[in-house]
Amino acid sequence: MSLQKRNNVHIAGDGCATLILSHGFGCDQSMWKFLLPHLVTRMRVITYDLVGAGQSDLAAYDREKYASLWGYATDLNEIIDEYGQGPLLVLGHSVSAMIGVLAERQRPGRIAGLVMIGGSPCYIDSGTYSGGFSRDDVQALLSVIDENYLGWSSTMAPLLMGASGEPALQEELLSSFCRTDGQIARHFARVIFLSDHRQDVDGLRLPTLILQSSDDPVVPMAVGEYLQSVLLDSRLLVVDNMGHYPQLSAPSTCSAAIDDFFIQLGFGHE
Repeated sequence: MSLQKRNNVHIAGDGCATLILSHGFGCDQSMWKFLLPHLVTRMRVITYDLVGAGQSDLAAYDREKYASLWGYATDLNEIIDEYGQGPLLVLGHSVSAMIGVLAERQRPGRIAGLVMIGGSPCYIDSGTYSGGFSRDDVQALLSVIDENYLGWSSTMAPLLMGASGEPALQEELLSSFCRTDGQIARHFARVIFLSDHRQDVDGLRLPTLILQSSDDPVVPMAVGEYLQSVLLDSRLLVVDNMGHYPQLSAPSTCSAAIDDFFIQLGFGHE
């Protein structure tokens, strides 16, 4: 099976650097639609669907391989092997922020810069670490997803998207959730919310931009601050935004921050 078919890989734009965009839970590469037109004027851009999402090959979904985020990190490194040209940058939303970190841990030195949008290394509170949820909260959440994934999607899509003045974005997110195979979504949700990758981000020396919504129902401000404190070459930018998808609800702010970050790294242009 080709990687193009497995991950529905698309390439657009041109430039000395290659930027890979990796989406979050219940979504696909269409979640980059507001950033992509701008990004392709500045560099070569690769978009893809995580296996089990969007137009990826569902037959490639292996519950054992994807029982942790390391399986997705392996896929990302294979995409880099096949399609990467020049300096390599990764922009990951939500769970894909950690997938980018793990890809770098697997093959150190390949990624020149990482942008995290709404990323979290651990969703469960532990000691002085505030992930946003108690263990009981997470177990209750997973039970609801197991019992009624579509009902959970209908309830959560408006909350997760925010953007109260743009109901079309909420409907778009709900439609994306509903298109996702329910069995795969249930498994992936368990992998995400029970994961703990704090040891993988701790001490990582990789230029990183952390984009954090000011009001994110999934990732509290404390998580963005934690990431900034443990990633050795990172900067935190708070986006004035309600919701978990600022690339859709605040695209201009995100584009400007990403541009500045890439220019500081020596990629892109003024």
